[in-house]
Amino acid sequence: MALIGPGGRPVTSTPAQSAAQSGAESPHIKDSGLATFAADVLEASREVPVIVDFWAPWCGPCKQLGPILEKAVTEAAGTVRLVKVNIDENPEIAQQLRIQSIPTVYAFKDGQPVDGFMGALAESQVKAFVSGLQAGGGGHGHGGEGHAEEVLAMAAEAFAAGDIGNAAQAYGHVLQDDPGNPKAVAGLATCYLKSGDIERAKTTLQLVRPDAATDEAIRAAEAELKLAESAHAAPRGEVEVLKAKLAADASDHQARFDLAMALDAGGAREEALAELLEIVKRDRKWNEEAARKQIVTLFEAMGPTDPRTLDARRKLSAILFS
Repeated sequence: MALIGPGGRPVTSTPAQSAAQSGAESPHIKDSGLATFAADVLEASREVPVIVDFWAPWCGPCKQLGPILEKAVTEAAGTVRLVKVNIDENPEIAQQLRIQSIPTVYAFKDGQPVDGFMGALAESQVKAFVSGLQAGGGGHGHGGEGHAEEVLAMAAEAFAAGDIGNAAQAYGHVLQDDPGNPKAVAGLATCYLKSGDIERAKTTLQLVRPDAATDEAIRAAEAELKLAESAHAAPRGEVEVLKAKLAADASDHQARFDLAMALDAGGAREEALAELLEIVKRDRKWNEEAARKQIVTLFEAMGPTDPRTLDARRKLSAILFS
């Protein structure tokens, strides 16, 4: 992951800002900029995991998170390192790593991002994050591709059984051995979505290898993220109210669409599809084809071979071409 700035122009922190932010005298914590990022992070992460804290002087949550990260890394005694990057002074790095909000924290290993989070976490969560990097610290070669597939299968089985914690741990184990693995990235992001952590799911999806960004598993997880964000924005606890509105006026397409969103948010995806199909049947052009577009997003989330996709696709085709 080469980082190239205009003319290779070095950008560094001022002494005052460096003192204010890195503060710690630990040899395992340092500030970095465009000129030294490759050496401080990408190359150094081939020896031990490197945590990168993207911050800015005006960011309140950054000031809360910084000392907690420094303390955890200092206590790790060299098994991980911390690099702090001021995005105001290093916009090129922020742009190339698609930093959308701060604080954002990435963990690098073998030159690739393997985990991350957005926002200021509690000290216990930061310690768990650092501990996870320490536990996985051996780099590539813990069993090869066959081992990864085995662990991915175990993770999927745990997720299907509702054991989100063990599923996430298994996906994280694969990412420690194979940074950017699309199935592991998608699986871990889906675990965060299931637990309601939309922001961390979004950050996790950005960890995928560039050559695997269009992998089917990634596209499905991105669709689930889109659905989760829509559901998050929709009013909650309104299924019965919306059903009553439709009983009074079956042509209220907005109420039916809202009902579909509420049903899907509650795990009733087949019922949600049925309501969306009903909108398309009654008025396929309503709201710039919002119902059909939502159905397509659900297809992407479920995957092309899911029985629900196959069934709903047949019904949609029958409506569109009738």
